[in-house]
Amino acid sequence: MNSPYRGRFAPSPTGPLHFGSLVTGLASYLDARARGGRWLVRIEDLDPLRESEEAVTRILRSLEAHALNWDESVRFQSERHDVYEATIDKLLANRHAYRCICSRKELNEHGGRHPHRCPERAHAPGQPHAIRLRLESSTAHWQDRLLGLQQQTLRAERDDPVLKRKEGFYAYQLAVVVDDIDQRMTDIVRGSDLLETTPAQLNLAHLLGAQSPRYLHIPVIVNADGQKLSKQTHAPALNDRQPSTNLCRALAALGQQPPSALSGETPEHILAWGRAHWTPDQIPLNCATTPDSA
Repeated sequence: MNSPYRGRFAPSPTGPLHFGSLVTGLASYLDARARGGRWLVRIEDLDPLRESEEAVTRILRSLEAHALNWDESVRFQSERHDVYEATIDKLLANRHAYRCICSRKELNEHGGRHPHRCPERAHAPGQPHAIRLRLESSTAHWQDRLLGLQQQTLRAERDDPVLKRKEGFYAYQLAVVVDDIDQRMTDIVRGSDLLETTPAQLNLAHLLGAQSPRYLHIPVIVNADGQKLSKQTHAPALNDRQPSTNLCRALAALGQQPPSALSGETPEHILAWGRAHWTPDQIPLNCATTPDSA
């Protein structure tokens, strides 16, 4: 891939940024800046039942407080529904997607498979349904910049991801690929908790005629109980009043070994150091625990 580097940070506005979010955002920012690339921010506001405008405001203010300044306008996925629907129509017309009437309970009771043979079943008008991507049984291979060669087996029907939920909400698996293609992303830096979603996303990108981006999956930050930091695990909000301390701790979590004196510098100075010394090969492979006061 010879295109100029384009990367992004794409949080969901279900709450303020926490330390784990900062580590991911910082990694994607430094990877872009160290390679002379563009860094974009995209708000993945696909589920209005879990999201808020307040969270969007707090996320953007946190990024600004840490001098993580983005290029181009912030993209909101809630403004992209027409594009997602047009993509689904195209996939359905080409038989790369199908309507699924199964409930999650039915799928679980049948080992993940479709008791109604949804891929071949005619859909009754008005019947509630999800839209799923039609996968072929295969073994996917791809190279991760940190984790090396990856391999995952995809099973037709059982692993077919949802593209649009029965409630009418567009799914992450659809929107992330459509927007990465549209925004010409060359490199994706994100948490290793999303590693298993990669094969289906590669498959969808191929069906949409796009070249696959490079991937760098970093370890997630966990709490003292070994749980990934998230709103569900009550991760504390990032303290925007101590950006320099937060950035130095995030650099340390990424294995970049910032000098202790750096914590007394401005966020801009710290980011300049991080950009000059960015070494992805030093990122640890295992999860890191959040500092108590982060």
